Amino acid sequence: MAATPGATTVKPAATRADNFWARTAAGFVAGFLSVLVVTSGVIEILHATGIAPFAGWSFAPVPPFGVPRSLSFAFWGGVWGVVYMVLEPRLTRHLGWWLGGVVFGVVLPLSVGLFVVPALQAMPIRPGLAPSMLALMVFLHALVGLSVAIIYRVGLLQLGRKADRSLG
Repeated sequence: MAATPGATTVKPAATRADNFWARTAAGFVAGFLSVLVVTSGVIEILHATGIAPFAGWSFAPVPPFGVPRSLSFAFWGGVWGVVYMVLEPRLTRHLGWWLGGVVFGVVLPLSVGLFVVPALQAMPIRPGLAPSMLALMVFLHALVGLSVAIIYRVGLLQLGRKADRSLG
């Protein structure tokens, strides 16, 4: 029996679930690599030139498990990559894929880093943050968002999902 023109085909639930977990993994890997390789590499360059007051990679242990700081940041980058995966269709539809990534990075992770994390750690919410440091943080989070979008997009192409190839 031939398919009716204009009819939609419903994918089996197992296929949709597999696609969800593959996209989730792609989001986590995109965020993890974005922080560990791209952003930390740029921070290292900025530190070497005296622009950033901190190094890109650190093996200093982070409580409570003593995981190296760079791996801890990369893990949380992976979590943000999964959040990006959930929001990516809307961001791409309204802003385009690269601008959507930049806006994502500047709005969500930066806001949480400035306001939520200090509150959870019973610390003051970034009082007296120097404008130059705030500008550096905005730049780095925009870079995180853009690199997550790029790496996630490459991951989707590898998974076989047809991604819009336009730059807008």
